[in-house]
Amino acid sequence: MRTRVGFRFMIGVVIVLFAVVQYCASSDTNPYTGKKQHITMTPDQEVALGLESAPAMAEQFGGLYPDTKAQALVDATGQRLVNNSVARETPYQFDFHLLADPNTINAFALPGGQIFITYGLFSKLESEGQLAGVLGHEIGHVVGRHSADQMSKQGLTQGILGGIAVGSESMTTTAIAAMVARTLNMKYGRDDELESDDLGVRFMIRSGYDPYEMIGVQEILKEAAGPNRVPEFQSTHPDPDNRIARIREAIDKYTSKY
Repeated sequence: MRTRVGFRFMIGVVIVLFAVVQYCASSDTNPYTGKKQHITMTPDQEVALGLESAPAMAEQFGGLYPDTKAQALVDATGQRLVNNSVARETPYQFDFHLLADPNTINAFALPGGQIFITYGLFSKLESEGQLAGVLGHEIGHVVGRHSADQMSKQGLTQGILGGIAVGSESMTTTAIAAMVARTLNMKYGRDDELESDDLGVRFMIRSGYDPYEMIGVQEILKEAAGPNRVPEFQSTHPDPDNRIARIREAIDKYTSKY
């Protein structure tokens, strides 16, 4: 019995070590943000994944919003941000999509440059500057390679959890490890949101938009979430008030630079 337990433990250790080595072997520095990342996916693969996933993603939100004037505004605002920022130097293909869903208040980016905003959010925005705040944030996710980074982190997490499950016969230990992993992944998600806000402020200033408009976007999101929003530590997104404070810091930082 002891021999069997020892064998399981060693196999578990090997699985964990393999996951860690594989993750660390993909270390690279993002040339556009200066951040060290562990990403196995190439930029070309990110672009291909985003283009492949875009039609299905649009379908989930009722397809594209049938108003060419509104779509043209989204396109023009997005391209202005790209053309006046480091985003234009990246290998990504930026396309902007206004989705028909009138109820969901959301915007998101796929790897490689496919960016979406729902009509539910678009209709609540009060200015082109606020639209630039939304799109600048999403462009920041693409430039920061956040989706690809999260995929690598999730691969590491799954490998470690798999090793723990094999090496330990305790369901409690495995459950605790899974809970810790979820908490860490949510923190990584919040860090990505803050970095995207920071990049979005920079992109807005470089493109001639008032960066304080991004704070207005946060107020809209805060109101939409209502008083019963989940605590920050249980969410993939930082608390809106904390985001506003960090956005103000970014505005002060970049206003003095540009």
